[in-house]
Order: sequence, then C-alpha cells, then structure tokens
Amino acid sequence: MRENWDDLRFVLAVAEEGSVSGAARRLGVNHATVLRRIAAYEEAVGIEIFDKTARGYSVPPVQNRVIEAAREVDRAVQAVGRMLQGVRSPLSGNIRVTATDTFCQFVLPPIVAELRSEAPDLRIEILCTNTHLDLARTHAEITVRPTLRLPEDLVGETAGVLGFGLFRAKGAATDDWLGLSGPLARTPVGTWIAASVDPARIVAAADSFPVLREVAATGQGMAVLPDLLGAEDPRLERVTGILPDLSVDIWVASHADLAEVPRIAETRRLLSEALRAIAPRLRGAVGVP
Repeated sequence: MRENWDDLRFVLAVAEEGSVSGAARRLGVNHATVLRRIAAYEEAVGIEIFDKTARGYSVPPVQNRVIEAAREVDRAVQAVGRMLQGVRSPLSGNIRVTATDTFCQFVLPPIVAELRSEAPDLRIEILCTNTHLDLARTHAEITVRPTLRLPEDLVGETAGVLGFGLFRAKGAATDDWLGLSGPLARTPVGTWIAASVDPARIVAAADSFPVLREVAATGQGMAVLPDLLGAEDPRLERVTGILPDLSVDIWVASHADLAEVPRIAETRRLLSEALRAIAPRLRGAVGVP
C-alpha cells in the first residue's frame, strides 16, 4: 500500500488541534475537506485513527504510535522544504562573519567580493578578532577559524589547512625571536615557541600575526607567521632548518542552533568552497605539490 502523505498531514492536524474545525483553521481549508481527507486516510489504511464523539476527535492510546510517526514524517517533510527553499531562494540578508585578523585582512576580502558579485542582496559584516566570540549570543552567524577542534556547540567543516613558517627581515643576521601574546600564545604555534625557544632570546611579542610581521620586517627578530603572510612579503626571507612542519585546520562553522538556517548554511558552504580554491596559498610550505 502506498500511503498518501498529504492525507497524513490532515490526520496530524486533527490529532494536535483536537477538532476538525481547529484543523481546518490551521490548514486553511474548510470543514468538509478535513472530514473527507481523514475518511480517505482511514479507508486507505484500514483502521480508524480517531475516536469520534460529539466533543471532538481524540486519539485512542493504541493509535498514539501512528501520530508520533506522523510527526516524524512532518518534521522530515518540513526539513526537505527548508533545504529546497535555501537552494531556490536568492541569497540575501545580513550575515556576520568573525575571523582572525590574518583572515580578515588578507584572505576574506576578495572572497567576500566574489560572493557578493554572485549574491548582490547579501550583506556581510566582518568581525575581526583573535578571540573566539560566543556565537550562542549571536555576535556572529559564521566563524572562520584556524583551530585544532571546534567547541561542542559549533557545527562546521574543515576548509583547508593553514601552514606556518619562520621568517626574518631580508639580510638580517639576527637569531633573536619574536613571541606571541594574548590569545595567540595559546595556539599550537604559541605552545611550540613556549616549549622550544629560550625566553631570554624573545625580544618582543605581539597578539597579532600581521603586527608581528611588521615587527619582523624591521629586523628585530625571527617570527613564526602564517606562510601566506611571510612568503608573500618581499621584505622577509624564510629561515629553514629550525621550525618543524606546523599547520592548523581551518574551520568554517556556525552555532548548532543556526547551522541549518538556509542563508547561513549556504553562505558557509560558499566560504568553504572559496577557501578550498586557494588551499595551496593557505597551506604554504606544508605539503605544496
């Protein structure tokens, strides 16, 4: 038997409203249509779903499992509808994206420009910070972060790998080091520096990789930088033989409660695709073909 899922929608409405008239109002149809669809479903399945009395329609305990199954079907149908709507509808509205200063300054601007050329009604606000914002408090809908793992309340996927290298000013013979402070001190790079570099050799520090690059360019010391910052700066040269291969996954994620909102999910997907397209640049010296 092939059940009519549209008739099942009427069954669920009557069960939840407790009356034919309530179901008719909820579904935007007349009383007779509800009666006809209920009768058609009961005839098709060969059982009576409701106890019908002058006080209304009630579901006997033996049929409660049928109604629960109907709710599952309804949730699935609604989920499919939301996904299809996200595909069909033009991407529009406001999206707040938080990322580190490196990504905000050197990675995301051309990606956002390309994204908006395809979706001109989309407005993206970029929030630049090296601390992890609390997405649960709606500071941002999407985060782009190099990190070892996502917090439990975030949902997302890896969109590449951020590689690191050791750099100093061209021609500088310094063996002094530049360190990391603030949130960056707790990153894998900061952990490696703390474990591997004599603190006495660290002459300066910064809580920002772009700032650290500028300090390194003045010749004050060697700095571990995202490869895209160091390798693309003509003022710097790479120092080899000291730094092990260091890399961190790049995550594009949203809070779990927002992850399936169509415009957020679609924007997250497009950001991930754009990051994957520049993967060699982001990966730098780590595994470049």
